[in-house]
Amino acid sequence: MFRRIRNRRQAPTLNGISLEEELALLRVELMYGLRVDRADYLRVKAGEREEVATRLRGRDAATSLLAELRGSLERAVQPAGLRGPRSRESA
Repeated sequence: MFRRIRNRRQAPTLNGISLEEELALLRVELMYGLRVDRADYLRVKAGEREEVATRLRGRDAATSLLAELRGSLERAVQPAGLRGPRSRESA
């Protein structure tokens, strides 16, 4: 009843693109009608990797990443009392 497909497409072998990323890129192409250049995507990804490596050089990686995440979370989520005058009036 089930047949094996012998010419199965292998996972992408471009340096650094995981199967999940490739599926996400295909989804973007199909949903939005865009064409994603894989070489440009890899260049951007490599640039981001180098940027993170230079920021973390000479520091404890886990501690600095946690501090950056904590700071971005604190900026994104403000306590209810600091949101503005509408917080008490609308309640």
